[in-house]
Amino acid sequence: MKKTTSSLSMLWNKWQENRDQEAGNLLVEHYMPLVDYQVNRIHTHLPKNVEKQDVKSLAFMGLVDALEKFETKRDLKFDTYASFRIKGAIIDGLRKEDWLPRSVREKSKEIEQVYETLEQKLQREPTIDEIAHTISTPPEDVAEVMKDTLFAHVLSIEEKTSEQNDEQRESLRNTIPDTHELTPDDQLIRNEDVEELLNEMERLNDNEQIVLSLFYKEELTLTEIGDVLELSTSRISQIHSKAIAKLKRLLTA
Repeated sequence: MKKTTSSLSMLWNKWQENRDQEAGNLLVEHYMPLVDYQVNRIHTHLPKNVEKQDVKSLAFMGLVDALEKFETKRDLKFDTYASFRIKGAIIDGLRKEDWLPRSVREKSKEIEQVYETLEQKLQREPTIDEIAHTISTPPEDVAEVMKDTLFAHVLSIEEKTSEQNDEQRESLRNTIPDTHELTPDDQLIRNEDVEELLNEMERLNDNEQIVLSLFYKEELTLTEIGDVLELSTSRISQIHSKAIAKLKRLLTA
């Protein structure tokens, strides 16, 4: 049952003033759609071997973390704050797990090497069909490997720009709220990282900048971006993978 504004406000008061466990559980139940939304959006881009339930468990931890740390006195909607925490928990959890099979990593490395070789030889970006022919692999398999490794590249970028959170997550019942999200020094470092990332993005070509902007800022899927640019999903995946690889090289140079 959808809660009214007044009943929701009462739950928040009980939770924030007394850490009432029943109120906390009801708040979790009320905001679970935020978990489902982030899980469905992110899981779409993950390899098939990553279980959706595992991603949902990470997202749930993010929701609990948000409830523990949110202050109603802030001029910020909980939905916005929780969405950030939920996404961050998923990213952190995936980064810590070895979720990409070794066989896929090895195949991805082979594809990347062939890509660079063909690019130098042809003096242009090779197609998936050309890469597939070179390594004697069906084009659809090449596209699938590129899709699986795409999110690994995303995590690398997320890791550089995301908030470092080493605090151990305690239970909803026993936690002490953290009144400081980022220290001024941490915020300064994060801002510098983001500024550096944006500066390096300007060195990408137009297609690469457009794809990254549509994927991260507008949150379109690869298929939706393909529809906008009138390109195949595999081609968009190729552009995205190359753009992320370029950024990694530039940022670590």
